[in-house]
Amino acid sequence: KHAPVPTSLEPVAEQYSKRRRTALWCTVVLLMLSIVVLVIGLLSATRTGNVAVAGYYPGIILSFGTFLGIVGLNVVENRRPMLVASIIFVSLGVISCFFCAIVDGIIAAEFIDRRPLMEGRCEFYASGSGYAYDNYYTEVTCQSFNEQCKLKVKSNTCYCCDLHSCESTDYHAHYFEFTGVGSCWDVVHLHRLLWSNVVLNVLGVFLGIVTAAILGAFKDMVRPSLTQIIPAPPPHILYNPTQHMLTYASFCPSGQALPAYPNYPMPMQSQPQAQSSTNPSVPSQSTSQDSSGYMLTPNAPSLYGHSLGSFEKPPPYAC
Repeated sequence: KHAPVPTSLEPVAEQYSKRRRTALWCTVVLLMLSIVVLVIGLLSATRTGNVAVAGYYPGIILSFGTFLGIVGLNVVENRRPMLVASIIFVSLGVISCFFCAIVDGIIAAEFIDRRPLMEGRCEFYASGSGYAYDNYYTEVTCQSFNEQCKLKVKSNTCYCCDLHSCESTDYHAHYFEFTGVGSCWDVVHLHRLLWSNVVLNVLGVFLGIVTAAILGAFKDMVRPSLTQIIPAPPPHILYNPTQHMLTYASFCPSGQALPAYPNYPMPMQSQPQAQSSTNPSVPSQSTSQDSSGYMLTPNAPSLYGHSLGSFEKPPPYAC
């Protein structure tokens, strides 16, 4: 059973998981915003055939960058390279959001005038039956500043003579015709979509900066491992009441037991040696058995070959 986790190490894992959740939420929200920007940008770009819209480019870059960020937050290996790549693409997406918001805002504010559209002064020309788009042209008469001029328009085009100058054919301060539309109300929807795209791109700038900062702070964090959170358990200490001492488990091998030898004075040990030397007919084994009165146990250590003095002690036993 492991020891309880110390309270001083608990905030490490808690702080790591909290920052990871924050980074994941910001990345997911930015991904959803980039998808909305991409969808609205594509709708704006395909609404007409001649109005240039650049609002969907940030959606592509931010979508790819946030996808890399989500993958990097959920993997263990190669986490830092994935987050670095995500930060780079998110930063590029922020820059593209800034410029595309400016471009779409200028187009919506300066080059599209919806007042003639709302007042019904614009006309819609549809081609006759059997004619395809871009294959049929017609000339219409426009009057501006008490002058009349001929205007050549394509099929499925909404044109406004109030925005067209008959004096100069190079005067294009406003879009006076919108090709590839189903009605003049498609231009009004285009104007609204452009402003919506501008607002979403501005939100993408701020949210992208925050997400890149959070991912940059998280990529340098080290994930706490189990060995850092849970320390190694202390050694098991066994208490033997008969010996009145603490013994550590596995300190010495349990199979080696020290033999107990009787205490006897040194002269008794030297007397049998003298008798055996004077009487050679008596076997030395029986003499040693009779004089000592005990047998050597199987676990007894080997005897030293050299003789010890009367004041010398044998070396201590080792495990």
